[in-house]
Amino acid sequence: MRRIGLAVVFALGLVLAPLAAEAQQQAEKVYRVGWIGSFPTATPHLPAAFRLGLSEHGYVEGKNVIFEMRYHEGKLQRYPELTADLVRLQVDMIFANGDQAIKAAKEATTTIPIVMLGCDAVAAGLVSSLARPGGNITGVTCIYSEIASKQLELLREMLPRARRIALLYNPDDPSKAIQGRETEAAARALGMTVQKNLVRDGADFEGAFQTIGRERAEALVVFTENLTMFNRARIIEFASYNRTPAMYTAREFVDSGGLFSYGPSLKEMYKLAGGYAAKILKGAKPADLPVEQPTKFELVINLKTAKALGLTIPQLVLGRADHVIE
Repeated sequence: MRRIGLAVVFALGLVLAPLAAEAQQQAEKVYRVGWIGSFPTATPHLPAAFRLGLSEHGYVEGKNVIFEMRYHEGKLQRYPELTADLVRLQVDMIFANGDQAIKAAKEATTTIPIVMLGCDAVAAGLVSSLARPGGNITGVTCIYSEIASKQLELLREMLPRARRIALLYNPDDPSKAIQGRETEAAARALGMTVQKNLVRDGADFEGAFQTIGRERAEALVVFTENLTMFNRARIIEFASYNRTPAMYTAREFVDSGGLFSYGPSLKEMYKLAGGYAAKILKGAKPADLPVEQPTKFELVINLKTAKALGLTIPQLVLGRADHVIE
């Protein structure tokens, strides 16, 4: 009789275990992640990299994570409005890309965790330090200002005769203002003169293009941030039409037809940010997670564009390229 009772209990366990697992799965919390960025069609591989970073830690969109996407549509002044909307929805976490978006999120909430993807985060006043960010913000930061000299040295190797350099960037992005100063200092050390062209919204680009053409810049350096990324097709078209060799700080410009780029891999940074988001969803506090820096930097050259501009890329530079577009 006792054996029969044990057998019944065992059999019931076999039947009930899957049901319990199914019930637990159904009861699993679905997290809402707020997202501020460009249209996903502009750079679809970057949100995909973020999702990959999440999924490697067990968080899959549509299963236990949903995204509340908010798009700036090239109007960065909308960041406070977009962030406030996410705060009203009481999302579990906000992902903010770019210093202006991070700043807007920081001003909007001190309680909702924020995963950032920015640059020069300490100098821009976004976190207290990389090791101890403090507050409700952590994530990934690049240090563009530290590689300004390297970028200009590559530019000189590519274009040894270039002396008049035009910079194109958004000064309202704190890290880009810092990068601008560092680039000017590096240019002076290399005997170059710098002409700054500042763009704060889409309407500023035509004036900047006219100035660059009028001043006959021998090379153009474009800083990567949300405004220039959103308008990269216009920038590349201008550089091609004006026959101005242009250097960028993200390969996405070169993939779209730009001449060459040197900088951290945005794809890697988005994946790292996705991993940080997963840690926070698991219960980690942003203040306890040191800000991470990218380890992968890449030199990408578009030989098709070089040929169209009548440029011959030195073999020493080609040999160091991580990727060459034929």
